[in-house]
Amino acid sequence: MAEKGEILIALEQIEKDKKLKREDILTTIESALVSAYKKHVGKNANVEARIDLDTGEVATNIVKTVVGDVVNPLLEISVEDAKKIEQDTCVGCEIKIPLNPQNFARIAAQTARQIIVQKIRESEKDLLFTEMQKKVGQIVNGVIYRITSKNSIIVDLGRTEAILPVSEQVIKEEFNIGQHIKAVVLKVEKNTRGPGIVLSRASPQFIKRLFELEVPEIYEKIIEITNVVREAGIRTKVTVLSHNPKVDPVGACVGIKGSRVKPIIDELRGERIDLISYSVDPAKYIASSLSPAKVISVVIVSDNDKKAEVLIANGMLSLAIGKNGHNVRLAAKLTGWHIDVKSEEQKVQESCDKAEEVKTLN
Repeated sequence: MAEKGEILIALEQIEKDKKLKREDILTTIESALVSAYKKHVGKNANVEARIDLDTGEVATNIVKTVVGDVVNPLLEISVEDAKKIEQDTCVGCEIKIPLNPQNFARIAAQTARQIIVQKIRESEKDLLFTEMQKKVGQIVNGVIYRITSKNSIIVDLGRTEAILPVSEQVIKEEFNIGQHIKAVVLKVEKNTRGPGIVLSRASPQFIKRLFELEVPEIYEKIIEITNVVREAGIRTKVTVLSHNPKVDPVGACVGIKGSRVKPIIDELRGERIDLISYSVDPAKYIASSLSPAKVISVVIVSDNDKKAEVLIANGMLSLAIGKNGHNVRLAAKLTGWHIDVKSEEQKVQESCDKAEEVKTLN
């Protein structure tokens, strides 16, 4: 076993290299020594091990109960034998019998080393898991070092790796091995090889964090992002609210000549972003949500059912609805309202049809 001082040196080195607390390492080593000693003296033995933090000396004892008649020699000791070790003892007392580490078999020493290494690895994993859990919802930077046969991307984050599954990728985006990549930490799970870190570039949270990085007023909480809805790779709608009446939330997020929003669009490979100023007035909020289409009017059909009818200028209906309906779908998701979009021409035609029906009935 290690001579005086060697364990302290080893502790300091592990503490420095592995960034683990000395007390945790100490507990791990003591537990490992107990396991190894039990392998030598018997698994049911009552063994204790203590390391002196001042000297680095290891004190190991087997603890036995003093009895009149010994039934279990592993846990019990006769009064006569106990008095040879400690004169002032009696039946029912516990006595600690020092074990000489030098007398342990080679297998015990190997076991101790193996357990210590295993425990330190487990401690490292637990520490890393705790650190990564704190990063859930945050953006991390990494380097792509492998793409699996199922097109999941394995990202090197430095101390550990993470996976960007196909379900969290944007269809239009393509990456290569060795390329730097940004993504948001979606979740962290424990597994046998360490923390299982799942990343996302398709999550609305990714958009929110990108704006925090580019817009100081959001980071400083002058401007608040109240909602983000997204069809990844196609369009994102972001609702912003200013807590300072002198600060325009949309203008602050766009920046001078688009200086703030442009890096975000570039990061998203050209994905369209609509910035919408939040309003407590549902009609105003709904009208803004249909950006970039210009809304003529919004009629609240039912407050309870949250249904609204929106009138759009002729020629702008397709813009309001969007390709495959994505614009009006995102607007509905953003506001929480069922939105029925109609052009002026459609509205006129409906009025004519109704008038014709009334005339027919009469």
